[in-house]
Amino acid sequence: MKVLLSLIKRNTKLFFKDKAMFLTSLITPLILILLFVTFLGNVYRDSFNSSLPEGMNISKSLIEGFIGGWLFSSLLSVSCVTIAFCSNLLMIQDKADGILPDLTIAPIKKTTLSLGYFISSALVTLIICYLALIVGFIYLACVGWYLSFVDVILIIIDVFILVLFGTSLSSLINYFLKTQGQMSAVGTLISTGYGFICGAYMPMSQFGITLQRILMFLPGSYGTSLMHSHFMRGVIDEFGNNNFPQEVIDGIKKNFDAVLYFFDHKVENWMSYIVIISSVVLFIGAYILINIFSKRKERS
Repeated sequence: MKVLLSLIKRNTKLFFKDKAMFLTSLITPLILILLFVTFLGNVYRDSFNSSLPEGMNISKSLIEGFIGGWLFSSLLSVSCVTIAFCSNLLMIQDKADGILPDLTIAPIKKTTLSLGYFISSALVTLIICYLALIVGFIYLACVGWYLSFVDVILIIIDVFILVLFGTSLSSLINYFLKTQGQMSAVGTLISTGYGFICGAYMPMSQFGITLQRILMFLPGSYGTSLMHSHFMRGVIDEFGNNNFPQEVIDGIKKNFDAVLYFFDHKVENWMSYIVIISSVVLFIGAYILINIFSKRKERS
């Protein structure tokens, strides 16, 4: 246990000391914030206003609360995965720099090393994402707060589950990478591309029907939908209190991915939890099996 704790401490410190790795992990949230400030914010507002019946007036607080909920739910849902990939790049860097062989020479089990990388990656990602969540809560408190206590708890749980999802997926993929070039390629690809395929940069409802159906087979889509649902549920309920027609509310929820449809079948939140948690279990199980078989192969 002491060895494992020492490895977690070492990996966590190295991540925050490595300026390049730390800044790389922030590329995705910075891109999303930049896109929102430059044009996505207005796109979302126009899309929201177009969903309303002509002549309907709505307070600025409701609009900004809804758009702010979309922004931070998108930011967190994608950051939980992309930051996990970046923080897990230390495992590849140790291979590329020849540090991993030195660690394996010491009386440290390979499974302990792998567990150390996994836990430190999850810990680093949780720290950054929960700090971003606090910033999001402060922003919503300033522009329009409609979150209930239950929503806040569910969002905290969502972040934790998505961080485990991102860490388990990145651990599984990064295990097979060995060079700095591979590390850079994967980090850049995930940082720039994941936000599009999980519906964080633009709602999946804006894509073609064929692409929507393909994306519904990806577990990340369900994690993003959970974030959208919990961040925006309070403000959507407030729409009902302001006598919004139900068809308008349903249209807003569908247009902004607060509810998903799998081949015209509505996906409930509990179904999304099953998909994302099952994916975490599957990826962690695969990561464990790879380490076990790798250890047996080395012995033989």
